[in-house]
Amino acid sequence: DAYEGLLGIFQNRKNMPVYRDPPRQRAADYEEVVFALRGEPTDAVRRSTGRSKFMLSTAVPVQSYKRVLGALMLNQDSHQIEDALRQVQLNIVEIFAMAVTITVLLSFYLARTIARPIHRLAAAAERVRHGHHRQHAIPDFSGRGDEIGDLSVALKEMTEALWTRMDAIESFAADVSHEIKNPLTSLRSAVETAARLKDPGQQQKLMDIILDDVARLDRLITDISDASRLDAELSRTEPISVDLDALLSALIEAHGTDPVCTYEYSSSGNLSLPGMANRLGQVFANLLGNAASFSAPGGVITIAALGNGDIVVTIDDQGPGIALGCEQKIFERFYTERPKGEKFGTHSGLGLSISKQIVEAHGGSIAAENMRDSLDRIIGARFTVRLPGS
Repeated sequence: DAYEGLLGIFQNRKNMPVYRDPPRQRAADYEEVVFALRGEPTDAVRRSTGRSKFMLSTAVPVQSYKRVLGALMLNQDSHQIEDALRQVQLNIVEIFAMAVTITVLLSFYLARTIARPIHRLAAAAERVRHGHHRQHAIPDFSGRGDEIGDLSVALKEMTEALWTRMDAIESFAADVSHEIKNPLTSLRSAVETAARLKDPGQQQKLMDIILDDVARLDRLITDISDASRLDAELSRTEPISVDLDALLSALIEAHGTDPVCTYEYSSSGNLSLPGMANRLGQVFANLLGNAASFSAPGGVITIAALGNGDIVVTIDDQGPGIALGCEQKIFERFYTERPKGEKFGTHSGLGLSISKQIVEAHGGSIAAENMRDSLDRIIGARFTVRLPGS
């Protein structure tokens, strides 16, 4: 009954005439018969008062040689049509209900599998943003194998990289504080002692110490400033094509004026790579300077560059080599081990650390090792820089 009432809303039957079946029927009672008697086939739809809602009728003229002899009218209720139509409408309602059900279930499924994990990731990221410790873990959805899993892995790696960067900043600040305190302590002691001394000769010695400490502080602050800007510069600067062969040739030519050492350079293969020419030049200038400072007068520094996919550059000197067990330690910040006789504080200990940072930012690596002769004696140090080629 509810369905019939709902269906009646959409069926406009107000303007339809009512079908009546009078006891004595006449042609004039049916409009379609009147038209058929005029020679015009006509049909009509009327409202039915019986079981069917409609009565369908059609009337055609009966003719003989273009003369209308009478009319033939056929009536049929709409019961079968209505049953078929009702079945179609019920099917449509069933399909609609099924579609709504599937949509609701799919919405719950999507909310559970997509929206909820995203909300959890967003909440975890918000906790990390406001937190001051590492207890706020990013949910791990890597096992899903879809974009949500990729997003969770990316957020987790980003968080770990953030904490690593914060650890590096904290460690750098502690190292800087320690390295600056040393010359400041020496400077303070020299100033306090100079105020009590009367001997001009002793005062001059203390003034020399003060000047050395001031120069050391200036050099240290300059290197620290360069190191602190380096990370931001490496991440912002767009790489360009660098001809490493030309770069090394220019550096060796500039160092070739040194009367103490002789430079031998050889290259082969493609030595072009994407990078920052000034920073790569800083790396090899630092390595060449270290090799020269550790070489004895008349020593030979050998530079070889090979481009075969990756670019490998080796710099060999004939100095005393690297202290055993310090092959990795020399790349730490503020670590310094200088040749005998060199004045303390001449170098800040940041050169090799900065060089390693630059090389790794270019996707490469740097390593140091001792070279040995046939009798296993150390005959010098070798630095190897490996960079990805074009």
